[in-house]
Order: sequence, then structure tokens, then C-alpha cells
Amino acid sequence: MKQLLTQRRTLELTIHIVSWLLILGFPLVFIDRGSGMNWPQFLRHSCVPLFYFIIFYINYLWLVPRYLFTADTRKYIISNIILIVCASVLLHLLLESLSPPPPAEFTKRMPPRWIFYTRDIVLMIAVAGLGAAIRTSLRWHQAEEKLIEAERQKTEAELKNLKNQLNPHFLLNTLNNIYALIAFNSDKAQEAVQELSKLLRHVLYDNQQNFVPLEKELDFIRNYVALMRIRLSQQVEVSLKLETDPGNALLIAPLLFISLIENAFKHGISPTANSFISIAITGNSDGSVRCEIMNSNHPKSEQDKSGSGIGLEQVSKRLELIYPGRYEWEKGISANGQVYSSILTIQTRNL
Repeated sequence: MKQLLTQRRTLELTIHIVSWLLILGFPLVFIDRGSGMNWPQFLRHSCVPLFYFIIFYINYLWLVPRYLFTADTRKYIISNIILIVCASVLLHLLLESLSPPPPAEFTKRMPPRWIFYTRDIVLMIAVAGLGAAIRTSLRWHQAEEKLIEAERQKTEAELKNLKNQLNPHFLLNTLNNIYALIAFNSDKAQEAVQELSKLLRHVLYDNQQNFVPLEKELDFIRNYVALMRIRLSQQVEVSLKLETDPGNALLIAPLLFISLIENAFKHGISPTANSFISIAITGNSDGSVRCEIMNSNHPKSEQDKSGSGIGLEQVSKRLELIYPGRYEWEKGISANGQVYSSILTIQTRNL
């Protein structure tokens, strides 16, 4: 950000220097090879742009920040009136001192002096207005940049807060599963702890990044499903299909799909009836990632508070913060009430 600000100031300074060099050097356009360089004439022609230069920067650097930005418009207008009147008088005195006296017969045909004063005053007002407009637009641009930066920091803070909420939620559900295993199969519980250690590495390290390779996220999901399968009975059929096109270097927000998968294991398994869970995540060459999850619908009772539903709320919030306008999420229960489906498609690249 600091480097960007320095580059912008350098560009702004360069534009000012080049613009005024062109304006102040404009009288050189009227020099030809026959007449040669007429320095007195050049100085006379340069007086007008020089006074414009002075009025512009007095407004740009002093009057606008001191009065206009502090809403003291009255002092700004009075200061400019005094500045422009004095500058107009000094300009004509300087031009008269540098100009040779005109012939007597030409003096009689010259327009009244007030016409030239009026012309210069009008042009100086325009120059002062230009300085005020450029400085004001620059301030608006800076204010907009600060607003964008503040929004960016706010978004990052919200995402970090969501991640901090997700980690305990995920670990709580996983520990509950291991606790249930301890009661009837200690060997499987030990195996589950080993699988959990693999998951923790991803949660503690990779989750600190804004985006991770899709393949690494798929490995995490494979380990998680393997952990969940340890405690499942033969009545539960789990189908897992995770694939990405070869050579695809897709990046995805970490732990984005895990809440959807947790939800499938929470509501898709019955202790008495046959159940199924189908998980398919595909990374495509066009930058899209499709996550399709289907499971038998076995809602838990109201007394069961395990997994309060915070995970799905976090998914929705994270999608809006990370992929606004670049995702589609269809979810719901089938007409017969037996199957719950969740289909999430994300465009990971800005098109």
C-alpha cells in the first residue's frame, strides 16, 4: 500500500511538471527561423501563463485545503477575489513595462483597458476553479481509497472471525465422534485419533491462508471421511468422488466444504434404517468447482443439540465475502422427504 501511494504521488508530480512545462513553453511555438529568438517577446508572452501558474498553485496547495476543505467558503471566495484582482493589476503593470510604447495613431484605435482586465480576470477565475476542482477530486479519490481499504480490512476481520468459529465447531463434532467410539470400540477410537492428527495439521496450518490448492483441500476431505467411516455401521453406504482436471492449479478457500459434509453425516445417518451419503467434488478447467452432496434425510430430534447449525451459516457468510456473485448454491429436501441435497458451484477465477 505504501509503495502504491509513492508511485501515485510520483505520477501526480510528473503530470504537474510536464503540463506546466508545456504551458509555459507554449510561446516558443510562435518562433520561426526567419525572425529568430526574440527574448523580450518570449518573456512578455510567458507572463500570462506564469500568473496562471501562481494562481493555480496558491489555490491547489493553500486556499482549497485551508478554507474549502474546512467548509469556510466565504473566506475562500474573498481570498480569491483579492488574489485575482492583485494578480491582474500586477500582470498588466508587468506587461506594460516589458512592452515598447505603441505608435500614437495605434493608441487611438486600441480597445479600452477594462476589456483586457475583464478577460484576464475571467481566465484567472477559471484557473482558480480548475485548481479547486483537481484538488477536490483528488481528495474524493483518496477518501474512496481509504473507504475501500477499510472495507477490505473489515472483510478480512470477518473472515478471520468465521475461521476462528469454524475450528472449534469442527473439532467439537470430531471429538464427539471419537468419544462415541471409545464406549464400544477402543481400537477404532485409537485409529480415529490418528486420523484426527492428520486433520489438525490442515486446520492449524493451511487454514491460516486465504486460499489453498484444491487438491490439498480434497486430501483433507478424504481424511475426514475416512475418520467418519470408522464409526459407521454396514447399514450406511458412503460414496466419495473427488477429482480435478490434470494440470489444474485451482485455489479454494480452506474448510469451505467441510460444514456441508458434516451436515450430511449429522442428518444422513440413522441408527436403525439403511442410510447413504454421496459426496462428489470436481475441479474443472474453466476454474469452476462443483460440490454435490446427497444424503438420506434423517433429521435429529429437537433435544439433540450436537452441531447447532452454525456451520451452514458460516458457509453462507464466507461465500458472500469471498465469492460474491460467483457462486450458486441449491439445497433442500426432495418431494418425498427422503433425500437432502446440497449442490454448490463456485467460480474460483475472476472472469
